[in-house]
Amino acid sequence: MPPVGSGSGRRALVVHPGADLYGSDRVLLETVGALVEAGWAVTVSVPAAGPLVAVLVHRGASVQVCPTPVLRKSVLSPRGALRLVGDTARAIPSGAALIRRCQPDVVIANTITIPLWTLLGRMLRRPVLVHVHEAEGSVSMVRQRVMAAPLLLATALVANSRWTRDVLTRSFARLGPRTSVIYNGVAGPASPVPPRPAIQGSARLLFVGRLSPRKGPAIAIQALAHLRRRGTPASLDVVGDSFAGYEWFADELRRLVQLEGVADAVRFHGFVSDIWRQMAQADVVLVPSQADESFGNSAIEAVLGARPLVVTQIQGLLEATEGFAAVKSVPPGDADALAGGIDEILSEWSRFAELAERDARIAVERFAPARYRRDMLARVAGLVRP
Repeated sequence: MPPVGSGSGRRALVVHPGADLYGSDRVLLETVGALVEAGWAVTVSVPAAGPLVAVLVHRGASVQVCPTPVLRKSVLSPRGALRLVGDTARAIPSGAALIRRCQPDVVIANTITIPLWTLLGRMLRRPVLVHVHEAEGSVSMVRQRVMAAPLLLATALVANSRWTRDVLTRSFARLGPRTSVIYNGVAGPASPVPPRPAIQGSARLLFVGRLSPRKGPAIAIQALAHLRRRGTPASLDVVGDSFAGYEWFADELRRLVQLEGVADAVRFHGFVSDIWRQMAQADVVLVPSQADESFGNSAIEAVLGARPLVVTQIQGLLEATEGFAAVKSVPPGDADALAGGIDEILSEWSRFAELAERDARIAVERFAPARYRRDMLARVAGLVRP
C-alpha cells in the first residue's frame, strides 16, 4: 500500500510571488520537497528568475516563469488599484494557459499576495490551497479584509501560526473551519557550533533578514551604538539584502552607520544563502522586527544555531520562540531596550550559552522539516479525489 499522500501520478502546480531564498521561499522548498518525495509531479510558477529557481530544479520540480500581479500596500490607492486591475488582466491568459497545460490535481498558492491564482484555479475547477505567511493584525480592518477577501474562494488554507489564523478569522470568521495551523519546518545546521565559553573582546551581534524598515535593521544599528556608548565593545554583522525598489533603505542604513559613529563595527554581507557560518561566529542574534510578523524563521534559525537572541514583542515572534529560555523580548522600536536585552544576556553569558544549547535540542524536534513535510503532504493530498 502506498504511503499517505503518495503521488501515484498526481500533479501539483505551486505558485509563488518571488524567486529569492528568504523565509517563505525556504518554506516553499520544503513543500515542494514533500510532494516530490511522495511521487508528485510538481511545477512551480515564479514571476521572474532568481536564486530560488536552481534550488527548485535541484529538488526535482520544473519551473515556469509566468507574470503574476502581487498585492502590495499601493493597491489601496486609486492609482495602485488601477495598476493591479491592468496587471491582472494581462496575466490572466498566461496563468490560465499554464493551468490548462499542467492539468494539476491541486493548485498551491504560497502566500496571500497572489490572489489571481486562487481565482484562476477555482474558475478552472481545481482545488486551491493557500499557504498563508502573513498576519498584519495591527493594520486597519479595511486593509485586512481587502487582503483576506480572495481567500474566501480557496478550498483550504494553511496558516503558519495560531496568530496568522487568528488574524484571518478576525477578517472573515468563516475562514476558520477551513484553516489548518502547520508550523514551518526549519532546517538547522548539521551540528550547531557551541557558543563561546566566554565573551573575550567584542560581543558579536548578528542580524539576518530583509533590509526593510519593518525588519528593524536600523534599530539593530542604533542598539549597537547604544552599547558602545555605554562602554560595551560590540560589532554587528548584517546579513540580507533589500527588495527591488527598496535600495534607498539600504543606502539609508549605510548613512546611519556613519551618523552613529559605528562604521568600524558594522559589516554588510548582502544576501547569503547559507547563514550557518555567520551564525557560528555570532554571540547574540537580533530579531528587531517593527511590524507584525506571522511567525519568525530568523528567530528559529537562531535557536537552532544554539545562539541566545533578542526579539521584539511582536505576536508571531513571541509564538515562535515560546518556551525557549535563551530568548529576551523587548518592545519594538526601542533601540535602548534592545541594547538592554543584549546587555542582560552578556552579563549572564555562561547561563544563556547553556540555555541556548538546550533550546537548540528542543527546536530540532519542534520545527523538524520532516514533521512539516508530513503534515503539509497530508493536507494537500486530502484535497484530491481518490
